Amino acid sequence: MDAAAMVEVVLPGKVEPEGLEIRRSAVPVPGPGQVVVRMEATGVSFAEQQMRRGRYYDQPPFPFVPGYDVVGTVSAAGGGVGPGLVGTRVAALLKVGGWASHVVVDAADVVPVPDGIGAAQAETVVVNGITAWQMLHRRAHVRAGQTVLVHGANGGVGSVLVQLARAAGARVIGTASARHHPALRERGVIPVDYRTEDVPARVRLLAPRGVDAVFDHVGGRSAVDSWGLLAPGGTLVSYGSASTRDDEGSKQWPVLKLLGRVWLWNTLPNRRHACFYNVWGGRALNPRRFRARLRTDLTHVLEALRRGEITAQIAAELPLTQVAEAMRLAESGTVAGKVVLRA
Repeated sequence: MDAAAMVEVVLPGKVEPEGLEIRRSAVPVPGPGQVVVRMEATGVSFAEQQMRRGRYYDQPPFPFVPGYDVVGTVSAAGGGVGPGLVGTRVAALLKVGGWASHVVVDAADVVPVPDGIGAAQAETVVVNGITAWQMLHRRAHVRAGQTVLVHGANGGVGSVLVQLARAAGARVIGTASARHHPALRERGVIPVDYRTEDVPARVRLLAPRGVDAVFDHVGGRSAVDSWGLLAPGGTLVSYGSASTRDDEGSKQWPVLKLLGRVWLWNTLPNRRHACFYNVWGGRALNPRRFRARLRTDLTHVLEALRRGEITAQIAAELPLTQVAEAMRLAESGTVAGKVVLRA
């Protein structure tokens, strides 16, 4: 790509992947407290798959540049930013804007990437890693010796989550289609085929007293079944509604329905707990605390990657200009890990 121009991918509306638009413009200039990150890697997450359909519950109005996270090198810094940050490889959580060759980010929101970790490797554990770490350690408080159930154990979040859970000493049951079972077994995960098996019945056989935590991104009936699989004192962490990705109608309703169920379950006279996890939760109420936690948790994840406690699950790497192909691949359900876009 031309270093003197910015290339970005624009989502103009509800379109097929081929409807994503490639635009070129001047490289942005950072304002006070900001940096420009020259993108080396960004990714296709489930959020962008929902946004393409207008189904992500708090996406901005069309048109906009998608891209939930970014890894790259700081190429310029605005006023008030230490000059030592220029030239540093960093990672940042964005929600939107990452599908561009140059991204403006608040300097307070970037986290240095440790030496020895490639950009694509780091990219696989930014939004996925923060999500997995916070659900595991800040919501479910999983401890060694406990048993957890991870739905979508081969996916972007799931593949990080099972590794972090194993590193914490937990026994892990993971749902995935049969093609992914050998890889899950290699990671010490007990696989369950959600396509051919009765998942609740199979999990009850594997964990007769129930599981200590369930991580459910599917929503709908799956969330209800997950709640029923909890052991006394167990925690259900619901973090999405993938089952409604292709539905029509209100994009807020599936999330509101989940929140209602969570509230109801927590009023029942039992020792189980449910929560709905949103990586952006708490940002509006306490931005300083949110930033501090995000930096701390992403640093933990990147260090776990550096130490080899988790490994990068790169499904494929494609140039930013081949974003339509990347989106198709990510939506195919045939890959394990993260589809990465590079500059």
